[in-house]
Amino acid sequence: MTKMTRRFLGAVAFCFVASIAAAQQQQQIVRGTVEKADGSTFTVKQADGSDLTVKLADNAKVLGVKAAAAADVKAGDFIGVGAMAQPDGSQKAVEVTIFSEMQRGTGEGFKPWTRPGSTMTNGTAGAPVTSVDGHVVIVKYKGGEQKIIIPADAKVRAYVVGSKDDLKPGTRVAVYNPQKADDGSVQTARINFGIGDMTP
Repeated sequence: MTKMTRRFLGAVAFCFVASIAAAQQQQQIVRGTVEKADGSTFTVKQADGSDLTVKLADNAKVLGVKAAAAADVKAGDFIGVGAMAQPDGSQKAVEVTIFSEMQRGTGEGFKPWTRPGSTMTNGTAGAPVTSVDGHVVIVKYKGGEQKIIIPADAKVRAYVVGSKDDLKPGTRVAVYNPQKADDGSVQTARINFGIGDMTP
């Protein structure tokens, strides 16, 4: 490997890490449990025990997150798959997210995921087929497609469209990109809530 090649690869790696760090900084999430609900204003108790007043912006997205299974993936669903690349070119799913219709197009494409050798595929699912290895589905996105194997131990979750009425006391929530106000409260355009035992 030449010195110039090493410099080039180093620059590429730096840009990739920097882009991940920037994305993490842009996406701020506050998690907690609803203590009190008053219209579009909620008191959320955070993990450190402090209370945070959260106000929903006009037309804020409220999405429920529930546990699902590979069998819940249907043809035409828009899904996101975190997977490990296999020697035959297929992707073995670790985590699968079934998006709600309003989220169609979220992160569409095929790219590296969070761990070495892992990938993220976001696209439209074809008709699943059951095999000895699990459910097999072809996920298509702009510019390509991937063969996804969903084994029995893969974590599967699904988003459903909710409303502020679902944010009852005791509900676990994730507040996305909270914007601080002068009075110490925050406003958000998106909040997720857990359904059943699911933590959003």
